[in-house]
This record gives sequence, C-alpha cells and structure tokens, in this order.
Amino acid sequence: MLVSFIIPAYNEATRLSTTLPTVLAYLNAQPYASEVLLVDDGSDDATARLAQQFFEAHGCPHVRTRVLSYQPNRGKGYAVRQGLLAAQGELAVFSDADLSTPITELPRLLDPLLAGQYDVVFGSRALDRRVVGVPQPWWRDQGGRFFNVVMRWLTGLPYGDTQCGFKAYRLAPLRPLAHAARLAGFGFDVELLLLAHHAGLRLLELPVRWNNAAGSKVSLGAGLRSCSDVWQLRRWLRRGYYSAALRQARAAGLALVLPRPAQY
Repeated sequence: MLVSFIIPAYNEATRLSTTLPTVLAYLNAQPYASEVLLVDDGSDDATARLAQQFFEAHGCPHVRTRVLSYQPNRGKGYAVRQGLLAAQGELAVFSDADLSTPITELPRLLDPLLAGQYDVVFGSRALDRRVVGVPQPWWRDQGGRFFNVVMRWLTGLPYGDTQCGFKAYRLAPLRPLAHAARLAGFGFDVELLLLAHHAGLRLLELPVRWNNAAGSKVSLGAGLRSCSDVWQLRRWLRRGYYSAALRQARAAGLALVLPRPAQY
C-alpha cells in the first residue's frame, strides 16, 4: 500500500456526505493502492456511525477504509497521531475534514516524496496568496500571522505556514516521532515539523490551493494555547525528552530509499 489518507474528525457528520465521496472517488481513480482512515476524535454527533455506514455501502476496489473512534475528545493532534500510528501505507497524508485544500492537490505533496527528495512535504497558504480562493476571516488571518511570528522566534523554523491542514510524510522515519509527540491540540503541527527538523529529515513547504470553509473549530483561545504549547515544546526539546525518538527517526530516514513506482 502506498498512501494512507488520514482525516481527523470531531463533530463532522454534516461534512461527511461531501468529503468522503470526494476522497474515495479520487483515490479509487489512482494507479496505486491506498487507504482512508477516518479518526473520530470523541465526537458528540454521528460522525463515526455515518462514516462507517458510508464505507460499508461504498466499497472501492483500490481503497481500504477504516474508522478509528474513541472517547472522550482528545484534540486534533491526538487524532492525527492515532491515524499516523495506525497507518499501513508507505506514505501518510493528513487532511482536514472540510477539504479546504482540494484532494486534487495531493500529487503536489506526493511527487517530492516519491522522487526521494524529501521526507515531509506540507501545504502552505503563505507562500503564494494568489492560490487562496476564499480567504480566512480577518481576525483568523491576523491570529495566524501572530502565531507564526511566535513560532519562528521560539523554534527557529523558517516556515511561513505550519498550520495548513494538508501534510504528507514518509511514514518510516515519521513513526518514531509520532510515538514520542506530546501535544494534543493545534500545536501538534509545529511539534512534528520541529522534531522532523531536529532529526535531520528533509522538509519542504509549498503553496497549495486553499479555500476557507465555514465552521472552523480554531478559536482565539485555541490560538493562545498553541503559543503556550510551542513554548512548552521548546522546553521539552532542550531537556532531551525526544532524544531517543530523534535518533530512531534519523536512522530510519537515512536507511529508507523510496523510489517512484513505475505505475505512478
């Protein structure tokens, strides 16, 4: 199996009737085998039940489907990590349930990984704002810019947008980092990118098409907590809490060569 497509979901029942058919139709048309993992993060609505019913009713020959569900709600970071740890593909992709970045942008993430050039490739709304169709509300955009300034100051990472919900990883070197990761909230994006950077993995940020979708769960309070999380993350890194995972990821990254499949 080449690609594991992970969708973290919290109270997303209303979106699934659009998101799941779109994802399955796209992946089933590709020449590689894949899987879709819907990770229900302790939803209060029918997210898990509706996803399971849809998967049972719309099986695809080239796409495996699974629903991972647990209680209580733990946070988006926890949900993505559960998906990464359960994934069976060589490459793992996570996408927000609203498909703000269309799944048709997937080759932009996969191609650099399949060429063996990078280990982590992630979409960005900051590198080329001309490809942003429907922008965020003003207050969210300014909050994101402020968070990025704080993130750069605390971590030294040079990236313009760590929070876009469209990222892909070579799973072998990423799995030790997912095991060691601690942040359960929206700061998890920075945690995985920072650990990948310190493990010597090759990271690429590139622009992707993106459209704001109504119903975002990112609040002002969540943004402030993310700043606090990044401060805590720096302390954990300096205290060596991730040292073993960094060594394992570095070794896996050096050992793994993933050539482009001939049929891709």
